[in-house]
Amino acid sequence: MSRTEATTQFETVIGLEVHVELSTETKMFCACRVTFGEPPNTHVCPVCLGLPGALPVPNRRAVEFAVRAALALHCEIAPVTKFDRKNYHYPDLPKGYQISQYDRPLGTGGYLDVPLPEGGVRRVRIRRLHLEEDAGKSLHDPRLGTLVDLNRAGVPLIEIVSEPDLRSPEEARAYLQELRNVMLYAGVSDVKMEEGSLRCDANISIRPAGSREFGALVEIKNMNSFRSVKQALEYEAERQRALVLSGERVERETRHWNERAGRTTPSRSKEEAHDYRYFPDPDLVPLRIDAEWVESIRRSLPELPAQRRARYEGLGLSAYDAAVLVDERPLADFFDACLALGADAKQAANWLMVELQGLLNEKGRELSATRLTPEGLVALLRLIEEGTITGRIAKEIFPEMVESGADPRSLVEARGLSQIADREELLRVVREVLAQHPAAVEDYRKGKTNALGFLVGQVMKATRGRANPGLANELVRRVLEE
Repeated sequence: MSRTEATTQFETVIGLEVHVELSTETKMFCACRVTFGEPPNTHVCPVCLGLPGALPVPNRRAVEFAVRAALALHCEIAPVTKFDRKNYHYPDLPKGYQISQYDRPLGTGGYLDVPLPEGGVRRVRIRRLHLEEDAGKSLHDPRLGTLVDLNRAGVPLIEIVSEPDLRSPEEARAYLQELRNVMLYAGVSDVKMEEGSLRCDANISIRPAGSREFGALVEIKNMNSFRSVKQALEYEAERQRALVLSGERVERETRHWNERAGRTTPSRSKEEAHDYRYFPDPDLVPLRIDAEWVESIRRSLPELPAQRRARYEGLGLSAYDAAVLVDERPLADFFDACLALGADAKQAANWLMVELQGLLNEKGRELSATRLTPEGLVALLRLIEEGTITGRIAKEIFPEMVESGADPRSLVEARGLSQIADREELLRVVREVLAQHPAAVEDYRKGKTNALGFLVGQVMKATRGRANPGLANELVRRVLEE
């Protein structure tokens, strides 16, 4: 049986558990500051160290952000929620338990509409969104052994658990990307996977095509990029198919993704909820979520990615162009600022996605590291529109605008780059160019029409891109036919 036949014989079923670190100034249950990259164990206190007698106090801002995230995902907000102790023993869990939420999560029953790479939309149901605190971080040193940094212990997280509605690794990647964008636009997290503020575990199984029963569930951990999520799920789906086709059984277990080896490896048997011995945290009273407060948060939500894509498509952009802009919020905000200044949507989008992104990719920089302003770009587009400069000249001065923030009109005037639109001046240049290329002139007169493009190009070169392209083409034809 070929790999394609094996793939179509089985259906892949995927659900994701995503942890999002909330962008609060302090931790979930204490006043320690939330930072990244600080020296180990410098932002800790008796509460996040789990010292005897220390009492936790919930962070109101973290609860607000969690409600905000849940509303952005169309969840129902529980009028009363509570915190529970999730008991397990890791070196980086100082209390021997994690404060989380079990049977009364903050948000339930939401959904996320995910644009698929092949077109269309997949609605992924959100089973639950709950608040919890993060654990510390274990650091493995070959000389010193395992070291523990507890700066991260107690940082507020939300865990977003999807229903098993995803049907391919590519869909899982698209879901994670869209979820990241929603959290970013909602303003609850910076969702940087490289800094650990967005983390993902995946649950994957396979079943015969057409079956409604689920196969043995395998959880995959240690995926630290969108690419690794897709690759790990592809590997695991293929591993499970191979096991079933060879008559073996897929074990219910937790596996880790080994990026270097490109494979998943066994870690431990898959835990059930009872393994964690959940019980209500006796140090924390239930939280009553005021309905008016929830509605005020709902009203404060900004335009979310799906709404923004729809608006951009309404301006005449393709679905692809709209998605590219929305996926980079700073780029989308810059684009909106250009629109507010009267820029043509398609023209502004093209310059941002092609010229600007090309420069940024070449230099490995972010938009925020440049000095380009919406006002500067719109001024450049107006110079092109009014015929003061050609597109070629615009591309010539654009890198300097990005570097220095210089005004495009001042650059054009200082360098004498205005477009040549005077017929007599340009006719003189055309006659000189044709006199220098008699072979091309002869080719054109023999019917080789591509010679025309060559000669027009030479006129543009002679004028350093300043010639009006339409007028140059007209005058070259006229002189050739004299």
